[in-house]
Amino acid sequence: MSDLTSHSRRRLLQAGALALALPAMALRAQELEDLDKVRAAGTLKVALYKDNGPYSDGKGEAISGVDVALARGLAREMGLGLQLLAFDAGENMNDDLRNMVWRGHYLGYGPADVMLHVPADKFLMRQNPQVLLFGPYARETLVVFHDRQRLPEVRTGDDLASLALGAERGSGAASTLMGYRSGRLRDQVRIFNSGVQAADAVLQGEVAAAYVTRAQAETALFRRQADAARFGLSQLGLQGLSDNGWPLGMAVKSSHRALATELEAALQRLRDKGELLAMFRSQGLTLMAP
Repeated sequence: MSDLTSHSRRRLLQAGALALALPAMALRAQELEDLDKVRAAGTLKVALYKDNGPYSDGKGEAISGVDVALARGLAREMGLGLQLLAFDAGENMNDDLRNMVWRGHYLGYGPADVMLHVPADKFLMRQNPQVLLFGPYARETLVVFHDRQRLPEVRTGDDLASLALGAERGSGAASTLMGYRSGRLRDQVRIFNSGVQAADAVLQGEVAAAYVTRAQAETALFRRQADAARFGLSQLGLQGLSDNGWPLGMAVKSSHRALATELEAALQRLRDKGELLAMFRSQGLTLMAP
């Protein structure tokens, strides 16, 4: 083989190797660019739900809750300022991810760098390939929050018959409760604007039980400083809802893996220092492992 032919083959092999490497190099450059953009801006933009007590509730600068505290902690650990983008929930989670993570709202609001309070669910990520779900920080569960004097125990949905019940407007819990056994409980269900209000109605004696999240029930107990021994938080797996809850995590654009890595590291530092646990305890909540 001539030196010219050998040289040509080497050039072709080198060109082929470079062609294979370019996509990976481009991806790495994009990751660095995305993280560098956030650092250059000096501010972490975090999307939070409005009217989502005890995680994020209140108007304007008065917004507070676990997710607000977590957003502040993440920004601090990354050496960044914080901009909160509080938004109204859309028709479904796919709408929220589109508006606040990967595209932005058609009214010009968003997207954020990261969104909190997203179910860290593989099925949800398959539905939304434009986003990366990661960093579960807690587990949310549904409970029947009940007055033990009126309803000593709850084992099945039939135990709720003939009792005044509460649930949150638009929630899966409300739909499932009203649809139980072809609507057997429908006329007993009173709908409230929030799960915390539904739980508070149990404390006030307006309803015997409410189907809400554990966090919402614990928030009502904490705010009223009620006698927790009088009230039960019973799990009740009804058809269509997971009886062991779902993990709450974060979401970024699918290409922003370097940013996700930094956020996950910041979350771990908050966890290691006990700050994440303190955020929940300050609201009277149980931090359940994701």
